[in-house]
Amino acid sequence: MILTGIADEAGASLDTQIRATLELGWDCIEARTVEVPGFPKANLHDLEEEAFALAERRLGEAGVKVYAFGSTIANWGKKVQDPFDLSDVKRAIDRMQRLGAQYVRIMSYAVNEGEDQMVERRFAQVKEIVDRFLDAGLTPMHENCMNYGGKSWRHALELLERVPGLKWVFDTANPVFNDDRSRPAPHPKQDPWEFWTHVKDQVVHIHIKDAIWNPEKNDADYTLPGDGHGAVRRILTDAFQSGYDAGISIEPHLAVVFHDDSVNASDQEIYDSYIRYGRRMMEVIDEVKADLSIA
Repeated sequence: MILTGIADEAGASLDTQIRATLELGWDCIEARTVEVPGFPKANLHDLEEEAFALAERRLGEAGVKVYAFGSTIANWGKKVQDPFDLSDVKRAIDRMQRLGAQYVRIMSYAVNEGEDQMVERRFAQVKEIVDRFLDAGLTPMHENCMNYGGKSWRHALELLERVPGLKWVFDTANPVFNDDRSRPAPHPKQDPWEFWTHVKDQVVHIHIKDAIWNPEKNDADYTLPGDGHGAVRRILTDAFQSGYDAGISIEPHLAVVFHDDSVNASDQEIYDSYIRYGRRMMEVIDEVKADLSIA
C-alpha cells in the first residue's frame, strides 16, 4: 500500500510539498499544480520545460517520487465540443516517464447544459487519450468528479465499458455533493458506498476526502477523514478485505479547495491542515486494519 497526498494542498511551492511529504514519513506525492522558484505555478504537465527540469531535480535530491499525475486532461474545466488537442497528453507521457510515475488521473469532460451530452464524440476522445497512455505502458484512471463519468455509478460503468483499459480513482467524498444524474429530477445526491460497490473492481487508486452536505449553503462542509458522510471507514474496510494494496491519497479540502478561490487560508494554516489530515488518515487506516486484524 502506498500512502501519499495531492501535495498542492500542502502549499503551492514544490519545496513545501516535499517538506510536508517527508514530515508525514511518506516518500511520494500525487502531483497536481507545482510552483518552483522563478516560474509561475502550473500543472506538472504544463510547466515550462526549465521549470519541470528544476522540479525533477529537486524531487530527485529529496528522494521523493511522483506516484501519480493529477492532470487536467479532459477535466471539468474542458468541454467535449472544444477542439480536440492531445498536446497535454503527449507532455504528460514524457514527464511521467522521466519521473517514473505509473498513474495519471484523467476525466471525461464537463457535463453539457441540456440533454445532448455528445456521448459518441466524448467516448471516442476519451478512448484516444486512454489509448495513448496505454501504448506508453502507463495507467490512466478516471475520477468520479464533476464530469460525465461522475454523473452516477451507471455513467461510470458505461464509460468503463466504452473505453477498454481505463481504470478508476475513487474519491470518497465527491458523491456527497454530486447529484445522481441517473435518477429523475430533482436529483438526489449520490451515495458514496453505492458508487464504490459498483466500480471497486476497477479501482487502482483511492482519494481520501470527507464531507457533509450542507443544504442551507448548497455546498459541502469538509471534515477530517471518517467524520463526514463519505463512508471512508466502510470503504477502506471493504477495500482491505478485498485485498486492496495500491495507492491511498489525501485530498483534504479543509484549508484550501483546488477549484474554489473563495476559500482562503494562510500558508501555515494550509500546511498544518495537510499534516493533520495525513496523520488522521494514517490513524483511520490503522484502526480499520486493527478491526480486521491486518498487520
